[in-house]
Amino acid sequence: MRRNAALMFAAVALTALPACGSPEKADTEAAPRVATLQSAAATAPSAAASKKAERPRERLDMTPEEYEALLEPYNRCMREQGFDSQLERKQAGLAPADSAQEEKAEKASQICEPQFLPLPPWEKDPANPEARDFALDVVKCLKREGVKFVEVSEDGISIALGGDQNDSRSISLGMDRIPDCEREVAAKQ
Repeated sequence: MRRNAALMFAAVALTALPACGSPEKADTEAAPRVATLQSAAATAPSAAASKKAERPRERLDMTPEEYEALLEPYNRCMREQGFDSQLERKQAGLAPADSAQEEKAEKASQICEPQFLPLPPWEKDPANPEARDFALDVVKCLKREGVKFVEVSEDGISIALGGDQNDSRSISLGMDRIPDCEREVAAKQ
């Protein structure tokens, strides 16, 4: 009998404990324990709406096709805002943009870029505190590959090819070797 009373007391105490504490905490903790008739599909949109959408991020190993697919939401947004860069170039005959076209592009970009324009690969992102180290390691790799005139640009992240002489061999060889060196350095990190 004593054992049953002790078990009953423990069960009552365990069920009453969640009700103790601040009212806000009790409300949030009690909510999931209440049986509901909602389906999982009904809760999914609200969960997705509460999560902030993040811009896509380019990867060093992306193919041109993958990057174009990553750009599609941005291009769609730009078209929805009244600016289609491919259409604009065709209509202009690749002529320089006039002020109306530039203004249209600027307005569309202000809306679409913060939401959809892909971020650079993390290794090249100015927000990455190790991006300069990555660029320095890529320059070392390029020099091992025979690129004579190569250095990290003034921005501390980009790679400058050709030097003051604008050496065409360094530029062409560097452009050819940069993707491989970037992937090699990224794999070591």
